[in-house]
Amino acid sequence: MERRWYFVLLVAAAIAISYFDRQTLPVAIAAIQRNIPISNQQFSYLQTAFLLSYAALYALGGRMLDRLGTRRGFLLIMIWWSLACALHGLASGFALLLVARFLLGGGEGGAFPAATRVVAEWVPAHQRSTAMGLINAGTAVGSVLAPPVIGYVLIHRGWRAVFLAAGAAGLAWVVWWAVSYRGNAVTVSINTLDARLVGTHLGWAEVLRQRNVQMFVFAKFMSDSAWYFLLFWLPKYLYDARGFDVKQVSYYGWIPYAASGVGSFLGGWFSSWLLRRGHSLDRARKIALGLCAAGMPVVMLVSVTPVRVAIVLFSIAFFCQQAWSGLIMTLPTDVFPLTVVGTVAGLIGFGGAIGGAIFGLIAGFLLGHGFTYATLFVLVGSFHLIGFLAIALFAGPIQPLRSTELQAIEGAA
Repeated sequence: MERRWYFVLLVAAAIAISYFDRQTLPVAIAAIQRNIPISNQQFSYLQTAFLLSYAALYALGGRMLDRLGTRRGFLLIMIWWSLACALHGLASGFALLLVARFLLGGGEGGAFPAATRVVAEWVPAHQRSTAMGLINAGTAVGSVLAPPVIGYVLIHRGWRAVFLAAGAAGLAWVVWWAVSYRGNAVTVSINTLDARLVGTHLGWAEVLRQRNVQMFVFAKFMSDSAWYFLLFWLPKYLYDARGFDVKQVSYYGWIPYAASGVGSFLGGWFSSWLLRRGHSLDRARKIALGLCAAGMPVVMLVSVTPVRVAIVLFSIAFFCQQAWSGLIMTLPTDVFPLTVVGTVAGLIGFGGAIGGAIFGLIAGFLLGHGFTYATLFVLVGSFHLIGFLAIALFAGPIQPLRSTELQAIEGAA
């Protein structure tokens, strides 16, 4: 295996662990509620606590990675979130669960900025969407494993053991990363010119003045409002609206996440294929993003279909969402130099997490005041289309910034 693809695999494993960790609470919630009463509104607070700290550390983590470098930064991030995940297993009440969830979100916030930097350091431009798609497929691996593995541990060891085991897996990855990963000196050398033009003194305000960054952040805000609702509320929807028990969730719950992994890979591969066929970078990214957005409205039909059909519709939506997600997180590497890739990726992820946090609160409020899941599925089915229109109409062409544009950004700073 070429060294760059080995590092892509290494990061994909970390992303798989992160998505397994964040699914521990939603899948185990029915068992936790036997010891700790949690209402729908409180459940939304737990997800909001995760997403608020996730948003903050997405931005701060991206900036930290640009300062510390990928290797040291990712090491610290993974230790943090693994310990935070294990802390859930010590909770005796809602308050400690809330604190643990907040800390978990903070740690995981740096994962995708780190992944984006690995791609920018090691993978050439024409293969970056494929690499990011493979990394993003790690979300599916973790999410697919979560329902059956967590279900098994719940039945045989109890819910506290779920969190302790997940934390231990993260710490094992830390050792793997520490002995394996090294930065790419060639890429750093190539980016020396860009580093002189756009130095590390550039802050979030200067980057956010760029119209394309604003549109990328807004698109991620919209799409992740839908994604985090589907991610965190799917098991609860199956418990509440479809009458599933833990075994049934373990049996069916992995299927949409498996589809998301296929979408992650195929979305990135398809955009790279368009590039090889002679399409411009702008067209290759926007065609793929548009097709992803067009598939999301199928989720609007979930509440009026039999459960097996509903699982198929969820699977289509998860496929399209994760293909979209990998492409969105490739855009910073397409447009910006390595010196600010982490910062831009962090801001994009910040927008997504804030969207998820806000809509999670809205979902908890609506479900607690007489609305059904059907209303929420209609809303989330439209969000990707809105985000895509923002990119298509207002972001301008997706292409590397020219030296004159980089100089203008530095001058404005």
